[in-house]
Amino acid sequence: MDKIYLNDMQFYGYHGVLPEETVLGQLFRITVEMAVDLKQAGETDALDATVNYAEVYELCKAIAEGEPYQLIESVAEKIADAILTNYSQQVKGCKVLVVKPTPPIRGHYHSVAVEITRGTL
Repeated sequence: MDKIYLNDMQFYGYHGVLPEETVLGQLFRITVEMAVDLKQAGETDALDATVNYAEVYELCKAIAEGEPYQLIESVAEKIADAILTNYSQQVKGCKVLVVKPTPPIRGHYHSVAVEITRGTL
Protein backbone atom coordinates (compact mmCIF):
# COMPACT_ATOMS: atom_id res chain seq x y z
CA MET A 1 0.00 0.00 0.00
CA ASP A 2 1.19 3.49 -0.82
CA LYS A 3 1.61 6.07 1.94
CA ILE A 4 1.10 9.77 2.52
CA TYR A 5 2.99 11.34 5.43
CA LEU A 6 2.49 14.62 7.25
CA ASN A 7 5.66 14.85 9.33
CA ASP A 8 6.27 16.74 12.54
CA MET A 9 3.36 19.17 12.37
CA GLN A 10 3.55 21.58 15.31
CA PHE A 11 0.58 22.89 17.25
CA TYR A 12 0.02 24.66 20.55
CA GLY A 13 -2.59 22.97 22.72
CA TYR A 14 -3.85 22.63 26.27
CA HIS A 15 -3.87 18.87 26.77
CA GLY A 16 -2.70 17.29 30.00
CA VAL A 17 -3.61 16.07 33.42
CA LEU A 18 -1.78 18.71 35.42
CA PRO A 19 -3.39 22.13 35.95
CA GLU A 20 -0.44 24.05 34.48
CA GLU A 21 -0.79 22.10 31.22
CA THR A 22 -4.40 23.13 30.76
CA VAL A 23 -3.74 26.75 31.74
CA LEU A 24 -0.36 27.49 30.15
CA GLY A 25 -0.54 25.04 27.27
CA GLN A 26 2.42 23.61 25.39
CA LEU A 27 3.77 22.55 22.03
CA PHE A 28 2.68 19.26 20.48
CA ARG A 29 4.30 17.61 17.48
CA ILE A 30 2.15 15.29 15.37
CA THR A 31 3.07 12.95 12.54
CA VAL A 32 0.44 11.16 10.47
CA GLU A 33 0.97 8.24 8.10
CA MET A 34 -1.94 7.27 5.84
CA ALA A 35 -2.27 4.16 3.67
CA VAL A 36 -3.72 5.28 0.33
CA ASP A 37 -3.69 3.81 -3.17
CA LEU A 38 -1.82 6.50 -5.10
CA LYS A 39 -1.63 4.80 -8.50
CA GLN A 40 -4.47 6.77 -10.11
CA ALA A 41 -3.21 10.06 -8.65
CA GLY A 42 0.26 9.36 -10.00
CA GLU A 43 -1.07 8.51 -13.45
CA THR A 44 -3.61 11.34 -13.76
CA ASP A 45 -1.97 14.11 -11.72
CA ALA A 46 -5.46 14.81 -10.31
CA LEU A 47 -5.91 16.06 -6.74
CA ASP A 48 -9.29 14.35 -6.47
CA ALA A 49 -7.55 10.98 -6.98
CA THR A 50 -5.64 11.32 -3.70
CA VAL A 51 -6.01 12.80 -0.21
CA ASN A 52 -5.54 16.55 0.06
CA TYR A 53 -2.92 16.74 2.79
CA ALA A 54 -3.60 20.44 3.34
CA GLU A 55 -7.09 19.42 4.49
CA VAL A 56 -5.63 16.71 6.74
CA TYR A 57 -3.28 19.29 8.25
CA GLU A 58 -6.24 21.54 9.07
CA LEU A 59 -8.13 18.60 10.58
CA CYS A 60 -5.13 17.78 12.82
CA LYS A 61 -4.78 21.44 13.76
CA ALA A 62 -8.45 21.71 14.75
CA ILE A 63 -8.10 18.74 17.10
CA ALA A 64 -4.67 19.60 18.52
CA GLU A 65 -5.56 23.25 19.12
CA GLY A 66 -9.20 22.62 20.00
CA GLU A 67 -10.93 20.93 22.90
CA PRO A 68 -8.44 20.01 25.64
CA TYR A 69 -7.99 16.35 26.54
CA GLN A 70 -6.24 14.95 29.58
CA LEU A 71 -4.35 12.34 27.58
CA ILE A 72 -2.36 12.57 24.39
CA GLU A 73 -3.77 9.11 23.72
CA SER A 74 -7.13 10.82 23.26
CA VAL A 75 -5.64 13.40 20.90
CA ALA A 76 -4.16 10.61 18.76
CA GLU A 77 -7.43 8.67 18.75
CA LYS A 78 -9.49 11.72 17.75
CA ILE A 79 -7.12 12.46 14.87
CA ALA A 80 -7.14 8.86 13.60
CA ASP A 81 -10.92 8.67 13.85
CA ALA A 82 -11.38 11.98 12.01
CA ILE A 83 -9.06 10.92 9.18
CA LEU A 84 -10.69 7.52 8.76
CA THR A 85 -14.18 9.04 8.92
CA ASN A 86 -13.57 11.99 6.58
CA TYR A 87 -11.49 10.04 4.06
CA SER A 88 -13.04 6.59 4.35
CA GLN A 89 -13.02 6.06 0.57
CA GLN A 90 -9.31 6.77 0.19
CA VAL A 91 -7.56 6.01 3.49
CA LYS A 92 -7.38 2.34 4.44
CA GLY A 93 -5.44 2.90 7.63
CA CYS A 94 -3.44 5.49 9.50
CA LYS A 95 -0.76 5.82 12.12
CA VAL A 96 -0.72 8.86 14.40
CA LEU A 97 2.27 9.88 16.52
CA VAL A 98 1.68 12.59 19.14
CA VAL A 99 4.80 13.96 20.81
CA LYS A 100 4.82 16.12 23.92
CA PRO A 101 8.32 17.64 23.88
CA THR A 102 8.22 19.35 27.28
CA PRO A 103 5.79 17.69 29.69
CA PRO A 104 6.11 18.87 33.29
CA ILE A 105 8.03 15.80 34.46
CA ARG A 106 11.18 16.06 36.55
CA GLY A 107 14.16 14.42 34.92
CA HIS A 108 16.15 14.28 31.73
CA TYR A 109 14.51 12.98 28.56
CA HIS A 110 13.94 14.08 24.99
CA SER A 111 10.14 13.88 24.93
CA VAL A 112 7.17 11.64 25.64
CA ALA A 113 4.95 10.29 22.87
CA VAL A 114 2.20 7.89 21.93
CA GLU A 115 1.69 6.19 18.58
CA ILE A 116 -1.48 4.44 17.49
CA THR A 117 -2.35 2.54 14.33
CA ARG A 118 -5.93 2.18 13.10
CA GLY A 119 -7.02 0.27 10.02
CA THR A 120 -4.58 -1.45 7.69
CA LEU A 121 -1.16 -0.02 6.92
